Parts: sequence; structure tokens; C-alpha cells
Amino acid sequence: MDGQGQVTMADIAAQLGVSKMTVSRALSQPTRRRSDASEALRQRILITCQEMGYVMDQTARTFSSKRSGFIATLIPALNNSNFSDTAHGLTSAVESAGMQVLMGYTDYDMPTEERLIRTLLMRRPEGIVVTGGSHTPLAIKLLESSGVPVVETWDLLDEPIEHNVGFSNAQAVSELVLALHGKGYRRMGFLGGLPQSDARGAERRRGFLEAMRQLGLDATRTLAIGSAPVSMEAGAQGVAHMVTRWPDLEAVVCVSDHVAFGALSECQRRGWSVPGRLAIAGFGGFEVAKACHPQITTVAVDSAGIGKVAGQLLLKAISLARSGQKLAPETVVVPYQIEIRGST
Repeated sequence: MDGQGQVTMADIAAQLGVSKMTVSRALSQPTRRRSDASEALRQRILITCQEMGYVMDQTARTFSSKRSGFIATLIPALNNSNFSDTAHGLTSAVESAGMQVLMGYTDYDMPTEERLIRTLLMRRPEGIVVTGGSHTPLAIKLLESSGVPVVETWDLLDEPIEHNVGFSNAQAVSELVLALHGKGYRRMGFLGGLPQSDARGAERRRGFLEAMRQLGLDATRTLAIGSAPVSMEAGAQGVAHMVTRWPDLEAVVCVSDHVAFGALSECQRRGWSVPGRLAIAGFGGFEVAKACHPQITTVAVDSAGIGKVAGQLLLKAISLARSGQKLAPETVVVPYQIEIRGST
């Protein structure tokens, strides 16, 4: 063992009375054709490694082969089921090809994302997946210069760094507003977080404004409350402020289902009928939007599908990169669904 008590390849070799090279070959060339005797020795080596708790050091192999066997991904939050579903979809896609995922979360903070990108790239991933298309200038430079395939997700970008898997948040909310207009709502408002804290939230707000102006309606009933991720409590506080400020308000479009749930709960506490007194819509297709009463109208997003498609695209790019080729930039649009429910 080394000075820290870690089992080494030399320990395995000494235990079996063979050379380190023999152990190394047995571990690094598992599919090589062997004689019965050599295969029996390889099995003895594998069993001894398991019994002694040996973990192979991949560092040297990574630098010599340029194949680390893992990809890196960054998500805004671990406690957001949409992003955890995306991570799950990504993981299931790449693990089927024997790749592993190294994940970090940014807490919706671009400087944190920049730092994590630098740290992850130092570990030589074969590809990287990031959430959204808003990054610091240095983060963009790091990704562009990384030499590995890059996939940006959850947004539909005019100028992606390389590959893009997502949808237009602005268009989705515009379609939601048009659907509410079709149900007779005219005096609508938007409740979200501070625009600088969440690029996707800002896009949803933009979609609301564009749709209202397209319809020739008053687009001034908007309120920004709290930083991303905007909480249920902020949704409750926000809807109370909006109704006080605009008593004629008929419907509120919320930046997320969590905000919408907070708004719905506050309406129920105050005895305001939903949708009789005020209609409420959310975004994301979260479970909470179906578990409440009335169920909340929402934009349902295929979160796991975004991760799965991103993983499949990344695998294709990595396969070409391993043979010295480069995949031309691709953009894949993942569909969403406007789901009109009882809250409107």
C-alpha cells in the first residue's frame, strides 16, 4: 500500500507473485483473446483486485489515450426536479455507451459556472453539457477552446457555442398567453424573478410582453420579485402585490409552476376563487402543478428528453472526435406542450 493506505497495482502484483505489467495488461485489455491459462490468471487478478479494494488510477491512461470515459455537465440546481430529470436523461443516454457523468451545479450564478467549467475541463472530459446559453465571456472562451464537444441545453439559441438542444422559452410563454386570450382573458400580468438572476425567466417575460403587444393588450402588469429560483413564498407575496396594484387583473402568468403554486395558495388563503376571481398559469410541468386543486395550467417541458437527446448528440460527437473527425454543429428542438387545466 502507498503512504495513505491506498491499495496499489504493486500490492496486487506482490499478492499474486506476478509483475506489475501483468496486472496492468489484465486490467487494461479485458477483451483481448487469451489462452486458457492466461485467462485463468486474469480472473485471479480481477478477483484479487476486488478482494483488496483496488481502484484503477485512470490518470495516465487518460493522458495517453485522450479518452477519459466521462462527460461533464452543469445544472442550475439539484433540488429542481426539471433539472434533475434532465441530468437523469443525460446519464441514462451516455451510460448505455459506457460513459460516466461528472456533475456540478451553478446555483444560477454565472461566475460560479465559469469556475466550475475551468475545474471540470482540468479533468479532461470528452464532452461537456451546460444549461442555458448565457455565460461569462471567459466561460465562453473556455468552452470554445476546450477541444471537446459542447452542448447547450434548455434554450434555443441564435448563436450557440457548438451544439444546442432545447426550445424557445419566449415562444412557449407567447403561446400560453395566446391560449389564455382564446379563453377570454384580456387583463393579464406576469410574475417572475429579477431578470438578471435567470436568463430563461427573462426570456419567458419577453415572450409574455411580445404576445400581449401582438394582441394589442396592456403589457405593463409585470412584477419581478426575488432571485432565481423564485420560491413559492415569493409567488404568494407577488400575487398579493399584483392584485393590490392592479385590482382589475384577470390572469397571472408565472415564471414557474412553483411560483404559480405559491400564488394559488395565497389566493385560497384570501378566499379568492381560482379561476373565478383570478386565473393562474405556470411553467415547467412540475408534479406540484398536478397535485394541487385546481390543477395549474402550465407549459409542460420534456425535461428528461432534453437530457437524453443531449447525451445522444454528445455520444455522436465524441465517437467522431475519437476518430479524428468533428461533428458539424447541430440544433435539436425538443417539443413542449401547453396544458390548459382547472386554474384557468
